[in-house]
Amino acid sequence: MTKDVNNFPFIETNRLLLREIVKDDANDILKYLSDEEVMKYYGLAPFQTINEALNEISWYQSILNEQTGIRWGITLKGKDEVIGSCGFLNRVPEHYRTEIGYELNRDYWGHGIASEALEAVIRYGFKDLKFQRIEALVEPPNILSQKLIEKKGFIREGLLRNYEFTCGKFDDLYMYSLLKQDFEKLQESKLNM
Repeated sequence: MTKDVNNFPFIETNRLLLREIVKDDANDILKYLSDEEVMKYYGLAPFQTINEALNEISWYQSILNEQTGIRWGITLKGKDEVIGSCGFLNRVPEHYRTEIGYELNRDYWGHGIASEALEAVIRYGFKDLKFQRIEALVEPPNILSQKLIEKKGFIREGLLRNYEFTCGKFDDLYMYSLLKQDFEKLQESKLNM
């Protein structure tokens, strides 16, 4: 892990470089956040303008400045195009807990990219940000996301009924969590395989 001049932490994996999202990435963001399939469970209508993408980037910057979260742009090594994002939001430092969120350009679904990015961000959260608990809120129909986080060791704790009001309707959300000790055990068992 390295940091740029803004002191933003870069995370490198086998295939990916996770980096800060900047205004110059607005067209990349608009490309995937205007896709109905990508936005199906995002809690917002598909983006239609570059200003909506710029507002999203401003939100990433505001949660970083307020220290309530951090969002990385997902890029393939050797290509600077942002194809998705992954990061933390709703950070509660006094309880060592946060929520994780992610999305990926549909052209890259099914290649293990979200899984690789998610694992790296989770590791950073436990090791560098000292979280004890990482939560994920997932809509019940979002089966692919449930499978992804369950593969990473998240445990479904229950259903939050009518938890969010988005796009003109109330959404139920499954509450998932991953504790630091569970993640460490999972990492240990991978090494022993």
